Amino acid sequence: MSAPAGATGPAGPIETTGRQRATDPEKLLEAARGGAGGDRRALARLLSVAERGGEPARHLSRATAPAAGSSYSIGLTGAPGAGKSTLTGRLVAEMLDKGAGPVAVLAVDPSSPLSGGAILGDRVRMQDHALDRNVFIRSMATRGHLGGLAAAVPEAVRLLEAAGWPTVLVETVGVGQVEVEVAGTCDTVVVVLNPGWGDAVQANKAGLLEVADVLVINKADRPGVRETRRDLVHMLQLSRSMDWTPPIVETVASTGDGVADLLQAITRHRAFLEESGGLVRRRAKRMVEEAERLAVSRFTREVAGILGSEAVLKRFRSGALDPATAADEVVAEISRRLASDG
Repeated sequence: MSAPAGATGPAGPIETTGRQRATDPEKLLEAARGGAGGDRRALARLLSVAERGGEPARHLSRATAPAAGSSYSIGLTGAPGAGKSTLTGRLVAEMLDKGAGPVAVLAVDPSSPLSGGAILGDRVRMQDHALDRNVFIRSMATRGHLGGLAAAVPEAVRLLEAAGWPTVLVETVGVGQVEVEVAGTCDTVVVVLNPGWGDAVQANKAGLLEVADVLVINKADRPGVRETRRDLVHMLQLSRSMDWTPPIVETVASTGDGVADLLQAITRHRAFLEESGGLVRRRAKRMVEEAERLAVSRFTREVAGILGSEAVLKRFRSGALDPATAADEVVAEISRRLASDG
């Protein structure tokens, strides 16, 4: 018998998806385990839970936390039109060919202004892999998130880890914004550029070079590759003083040229992180940053609720309340609530 949406069971919140029978997230997670051999429908439904957020997503986060770090994540980001989607498809094929699969792909797409859902679909992104049992592709919506990443992506990555997918690729949408936040989600960050001096300069201004572990000059069959490489080398020399220097790989995603070199560069970076202890530090740091973002988001909602009350607005309109005093009162109110909850 179906439970109403929002009901709870022994293991936590119950979710209802469309006309399907309400199912406990932990049961769905158990069904989704096994990577390529797991239940894909169950995995898709869990990803929907993560995207919607709220208490069910928090419950799911607690269930997937023990699996954090059991997979290796690779982020691909860069300027719009750089060919990231085609390159991602070629990289997936190369990984499968080299026995580095199965592979799960999160393609973070522009949000539909009407539904809030992803505009670009899975099959549009990678038709060659849509029916491959060793590949799982999921489009996720940015929902207006300016950093180019859906707020649910970190949880989605952990969910895929818990489901047994050994490698997770996160391809971020090109929205004309700097997608630096991918660094907080993935173990290796690949920044994709095109030939052209301006592209390299924009990447440097944007801060992409600061988060890049591997740099790719895609569409390397076009003029300007040598100049772009020279600019990137120069900028790296000026802006970075780290143990790892991002290699610069030239690719032509449309033909697959250079994709094997890209996979080798990613493999070398992974080995460097594992041998230096950087992988453990990087993962711990991003968990702290994610917790901080979630805490700030929740406090922001609390603050907005207090300041948006009619009583407070009336005091503002009458001149009886100024912003500084209001801020002090908000902090005192939240502190009181925390104390009472404790």
